[in-house]
Amino acid sequence: MIEVQRFPVQFTPAAIAELKRIEADITDHKVLRVGVKGGGCSGMTYVLEHDVPQENDLVFEIDGLPGVMNKAHELYLSGMTVEFEGGLNSRGFTFKNPNASSTCGCGTSFAV
Repeated sequence: MIEVQRFPVQFTPAAIAELKRIEADITDHKVLRVGVKGGGCSGMTYVLEHDVPQENDLVFEIDGLPGVMNKAHELYLSGMTVEFEGGLNSRGFTFKNPNASSTCGCGTSFAV
């Protein structure tokens, strides 16, 4: 049995609402994946996508939405807050990561 754990990343109410809106359009068996990958102008970029759970994933739930994160990514993301801005000039998810030593101008890339 997979144990659902407390997730180390927080989501604002606006981010949760947008995730639920997106989730309504997902028809396969993928769940929300939160993570990092190499790249971007600061060295690492955030991952926020729908994916198939893997064996080394931390399983979590955000306000009823299932999600996963590679256990190794917790080191980089613990304490991070994901927000959603729905304005005309600035629309999308933003990441506030206390573990980042520097970030790029667009806010999707960081260094630790």
